[in-house]
Amino acid sequence: MVNKEASAKAVAWTVEALFFALTIALALLAGALIMAAAGVSPWQAYQLIWQGAAGSAGSIKETLVKATPLLFTGLSYSFAYRCGLFNIGAEGQLYLGAMTGAMAALLLPPLPMLVHLPLALLCGFIGGALWGGIVGALKVGRGASEIINTIMLNYAAIYLISYVVTSPLKEAGGSLPQSAALPASAILPQLFGSRLHYGFFLAIATAIVLYWLLNRTTWGYEIRSAGLNRRAAEVMGFPVKRNMLLVMMVSGGLAGLGGYVEIAGIQHRLMQNFSPGFGYDGIAVALLGGAHPIGNIGSALLFGGMRSGANAMQRVTGASTSLVYVIQAIMIMMMLCNRYWLGGYKKALVARLTRGLRKTGAAGANARLNLTE
Repeated sequence: MVNKEASAKAVAWTVEALFFALTIALALLAGALIMAAAGVSPWQAYQLIWQGAAGSAGSIKETLVKATPLLFTGLSYSFAYRCGLFNIGAEGQLYLGAMTGAMAALLLPPLPMLVHLPLALLCGFIGGALWGGIVGALKVGRGASEIINTIMLNYAAIYLISYVVTSPLKEAGGSLPQSAALPASAILPQLFGSRLHYGFFLAIATAIVLYWLLNRTTWGYEIRSAGLNRRAAEVMGFPVKRNMLLVMMVSGGLAGLGGYVEIAGIQHRLMQNFSPGFGYDGIAVALLGGAHPIGNIGSALLFGGMRSGANAMQRVTGASTSLVYVIQAIMIMMMLCNRYWLGGYKKALVARLTRGLRKTGAAGANARLNLTE
């Protein structure tokens, strides 16, 4: 029985991987057609994107840098999605986390790095969690749509940070809308003489912890049950409303943590409009990664690599980096088609292949029995 279940899972994973690879290949093909229509050589463009993303040690480091905030915001969306919630507010939560983390870094008295940096990271998480908790409380208490509320709070957060860096936290004597430089004790150390910092490894560790939490704990089972069928989870006696509130807080906290990681690892100060849309792009990362914590790692690396490679393509060919965003959009649309339109075909294919394996296994067992007789 165990062997049959293992075989069925292996077949399902194989089919899913093949369809995923086919989806990426078709998206790249569509992107090549668009490049050709724009007068850009697809072969040269893809070569340059690859070289800019993974053609050298420096390119790989830059890819990891660009993937770090995308992984945090992708995990934020994925965690809420597993509970049946749609957190479109990672952008605002990212800003709030950056602000509260920067406040802890700038306003606390001098502390050793082993104390100051974790405190600033924790404050970043708390800032995002509080912003996400507002949405969770409205959802649980009043039944308000989390989609509408998160979108509105995005704007509130962005303009709040714009006010903060032009008045209370503005750098003394400075003319730009930014805070003073963060103290060295609250900055994430950089690695290998590059922009790569320890925040990337923190993001990987967070993804692993989330996978363990969702798949190896009772609370994770309750979360996934509510995501699959909220009414059934309530009938089973799970505290669905409490879990929804907590999930929105943790989801917001993940984005907030990513916000402080970005400014502590790259900008080293809180700046107006420091995010080019990490929160919104995190939704794409989550969709491409199947809203799975480990899958998000791969999709964040893919998107980070494409962004890093887009810069190299623009420098050599003069083509706009918008072409890369077009390819990303096509990938998302193809992935949605793969997920919702081809789901029945994939299930039928898995069932057919599984039956074939069982028949083959039974025939082999009978042959071995005849030989022994």
